[in-house]
Amino acid sequence: MRRRRLEERTFFPWEARHGLRHWFGVRRVRALLLGASALGFLVVIGLRERRQVGVRQTRAVLLDVRRAVDAFMAGHDGACPRDVGAATAYVSLKEPPRDAWGHPLRLICPGRREGSRYELLSDGPDGLPAGLDRIE
Repeated sequence: MRRRRLEERTFFPWEARHGLRHWFGVRRVRALLLGASALGFLVVIGLRERRQVGVRQTRAVLLDVRRAVDAFMAGHDGACPRDVGAATAYVSLKEPPRDAWGHPLRLICPGRREGSRYELLSDGPDGLPAGLDRIE
C-alpha cells in the first residue's frame, strides 16, 4: 500500500532520478569549476598587467621630468626648483605632469641619499607619500 502512494506522486524535473545531485552532474560541475578558475586566472593576470603598465608609464614621465629638472638646475647655477611645476615651466611643458594614476609628482631637494642633488618620485597607485609602492 505504501509503495503505491509513492508511485502516484508528481515529480518536478529536477527531482526525478536522484534529485538535484544528478542535475548538477559531475561533468557540469567540472566544466563550471574549470571555467571559473580560467576566468579568475585571467582577472589576476589583467590586474597585475594593469599595474605594471602604470609603473612603466610613470617611469617614462619621471625620466622626462628629470631632464627638465636637470635643465632648470643647469640654467640656474645648480639651484633647485621649488616644485615640479617650476622645472616643467622652464622647459615650456604645457602642464605639470602626473603619474599614471593621476597623482602629482614630488620633488625633494636636496636628496635624502648622500650625493644626490634631488629626488623625484611618484607616490604610486595608492597615493600615500610614505607608501611601499612609490616609484623613484
